Amino acid sequence: MGKVIVVGSLNVDSIVTVERHPRPGETLIGGDLQTMFGGKGANQAVAAAMAAAQVSMIGRVGDDAMGEQYIARLAAFDIDVDEVRVDPSSPTGHAAIAVAADGENTIIVSPGANGRVSVDDLGSLDDLSEGDVVLLQLELSIDVVEDAARRAAAAGARVVLNLAPYADVSEDVLSLADPVIVNEHEAQLMRAAGRDPRSVLITLGADGASWGDISVPADRVDEVVDTTGAGDSFCGTLAARLAAGEHREAAMRAAAAAAAVSVGWPGAQPSEP
Repeated sequence: MGKVIVVGSLNVDSIVTVERHPRPGETLIGGDLQTMFGGKGANQAVAAAMAAAQVSMIGRVGDDAMGEQYIARLAAFDIDVDEVRVDPSSPTGHAAIAVAADGENTIIVSPGANGRVSVDDLGSLDDLSEGDVVLLQLELSIDVVEDAARRAAAAGARVVLNLAPYADVSEDVLSLADPVIVNEHEAQLMRAAGRDPRSVLITLGADGASWGDISVPADRVDEVVDTTGAGDSFCGTLAARLAAGEHREAAMRAAAAAAAVSVGWPGAQPSEP
């Protein structure tokens, strides 16, 4: 069984519920403000750990109380945090999230310490081996993400790249990923940019997911509380199952089940391990 190494963001989420999302220039009254833990990288690391993978996290937090709490939280999920650096020059990343009554969300991210992650933080990727999975997203510098993918592939590890939030990534990096994970909107942007990776997994919300000639349905959800982090639950679980040696369809079904469970709790991560 291989390890899952997540190179990505760690954010504190400030969440407010609203009946509907505001129109441009409109002010709405929302519910009580909640502070939770998020960031696509950490969300996916937690999901992979919950799927029984051996997980390491590479990233940065600020030299502040929330950063300290975040490191302790990841450790409580049995995630190796030795490569999570404390950056004295920036605050811990922050995301402002509005969740509407139908469970859909809008998110604005202030990167903070995430923006200080550099290629100098990636040295441990040179020591990976076949069977390990490096899971990447795009809330860090594109240069860092691309360097991480190249290092991981050179070491023989599998690269899983979640192309979110969407940005153009070099074609050679896309070709290293197996798979590139996108939702329908990101898939359209990728095609419009003329990108055609060799291995693409498209998540389709309530219609499930497809990866090449394999399609799986979404698990039924009776009540949607919050869709924040559902895609991250999918990605983290998929990486964990691939690291465990499972084939595509089995890994996708496990990922779909995890995503369905995740919309039943508020925020991007479960409240406790």
